[in-house]
Amino acid sequence: MAIRQKCDKKRNSLLKATLSLVINNGFHDAPMSKIAKMAEVSPATIYIYFENKQDLINQLYLETKVAFFNYAFENFEKEQSVKDSFKQVWINIANYRLTHIDESNFLAQCDNTPMIDEKSRQEGLKNLQPLLDLWERGQHKGIIKLISPYLLYAYTIYPFTFLTSMHQKDNFILNDKHLEEAFQSAWDSIKI
Repeated sequence: MAIRQKCDKKRNSLLKATLSLVINNGFHDAPMSKIAKMAEVSPATIYIYFENKQDLINQLYLETKVAFFNYAFENFEKEQSVKDSFKQVWINIANYRLTHIDESNFLAQCDNTPMIDEKSRQEGLKNLQPLLDLWERGQHKGIIKLISPYLLYAYTIYPFTFLTSMHQKDNFILNDKHLEEAFQSAWDSIKI
């Protein structure tokens, strides 16, 4: 048991170091040597846990994506109205982005880089299924516009990345009133 915890600790240190280097320096300025140094392990230790940098980045992406979606679907109940269910998920995502800043910034970078391989990207999206199912239910009930889930995501979830970026830079403070207005704008953009 103690050996396993020690292994998990090194692996987690490598993931945290990678996260920090990527969000502060970008993917290309996060070489394995810097990751190992920041994690306080030898460079050879990385290869005990990960095949290569691509594998390390993909695993970090998948674990971060799973944590993000677990948070997003906390207290999610399918039995609620489509709007109330969507609001719960949307508020959870907003809270995640405001409280898990490094992870949110990492995921935003991953959306705009070829560093994440397609297999990992598709695996990460599987966790979005409850939201896709909710939108489909809303479309079948005539509540949500009959448009692509990519468009639904682009109009409702993706704008929050911009808002949190402005919030982090102190250009726009996201208070409760602004969050309610942002949700209502997101909802209005997809409802019939």
